[in-house]
Amino acid sequence: MSSASHHYVLAAGGTGGHMIPAFALATELERRGHHVALVTDERGARIPGKPDFCPAHVLPAGRLTKNPLSWAKGLRGIWQGRAMALRLFESFQPSCVIGFGGYPALPALLAAQSAHIPTVIHEQNAVLGRVNRLLARRVDAIATAYREVGRMNPKWLGKVHLVGNPVRAEVLALRKEPFPPLGEHGLLRVLVTGGSQGASILAEVVPDGLAMLPPALRHRLQVTQQCRPEDIATVRARYAAHQIPAELGTYFEDMDVRLAETHLFIGRAGASTIAELTAVGRPGILVPLPIATDDHQAANAVELVRAGGARAIRQPGFLPKELAKQVQAIALAPDALAHAAHAAWNCGFPDAVSDLADLVESFGGAPVMDVIRMQTAPARTTFAPSRVSQ
Repeated sequence: MSSASHHYVLAAGGTGGHMIPAFALATELERRGHHVALVTDERGARIPGKPDFCPAHVLPAGRLTKNPLSWAKGLRGIWQGRAMALRLFESFQPSCVIGFGGYPALPALLAAQSAHIPTVIHEQNAVLGRVNRLLARRVDAIATAYREVGRMNPKWLGKVHLVGNPVRAEVLALRKEPFPPLGEHGLLRVLVTGGSQGASILAEVVPDGLAMLPPALRHRLQVTQQCRPEDIATVRARYAAHQIPAELGTYFEDMDVRLAETHLFIGRAGASTIAELTAVGRPGILVPLPIATDDHQAANAVELVRAGGARAIRQPGFLPKELAKQVQAIALAPDALAHAAHAAWNCGFPDAVSDLADLVESFGGAPVMDVIRMQTAPARTTFAPSRVSQ
């Protein structure tokens, strides 16, 4: 830990996947005695969870799409944001600017590079995102969440650090708790989410898929499902018709509490979702978002599936019958859920925020700390025996 106080700017796009790791890092840097400012767009400024001590600076963030007609407007927004970021840096004088991807991060990182301020980017997904890919050649360090990252130029590997994805402190605290007891006739608690707004495909498939389970298993279900507002009435009616107890909502503020008691997760394969499942040790049935850029959600799921901590179903094949088949495979065999939880837990990076903060501090006058490098990543920590006890 650095003994001197430094200033850091975190630049993140306007989605939870970008903002949650930024919030976690901001909290850790502040705990270490540093001053932190956040640069984002209007959407990012509204994401829940921003630390109170961290001021948010909303900058223009032009977006470059495939349509050439949008380029002039996009470049103008990027240039305006860069100019505003330079003015911020003149007063705040950051030791390093850290980007978490998304177009709102681009102006601040370009400004930092033009002002010769060290830059670090953090990639949450298993495929390097567009903005990070654009900047990777010129940044001082690249922090990653996966051992294998697609679209990564081999020339950049010398500055790649494997740290994992930082998760919220209240979620990480669950890592030391045992997997919820699951007796032969006890409740099987299923958590279903599809991102911040839910997913219609989950609303359409999950109730009917769970209804196709054998009666002995179906009668043990207790479902919590996040839905889009327009889907919630239909989903509630489906569960009622199948006589499956279900609590539905458009947003759950106490998601950490619900995750703590969950035996099986069903949902998307976003970076934050997988980071939390592996931090806590919860098995999942993952349905990667098919329109995700570079199909990165499918790539996110690979390591967890390979380890035995999850099963993945591509959306075209995500039908009620297939879901029922996969739930039975993971829930009917003795201890199968506990063993899958074991595998998921072993894929976690509990020190992600600490390792990322160590890396960032190395550009603030502190000596380079013990950051895990991709080339020399150690074997995963063994699973705590109490985690699989019933």
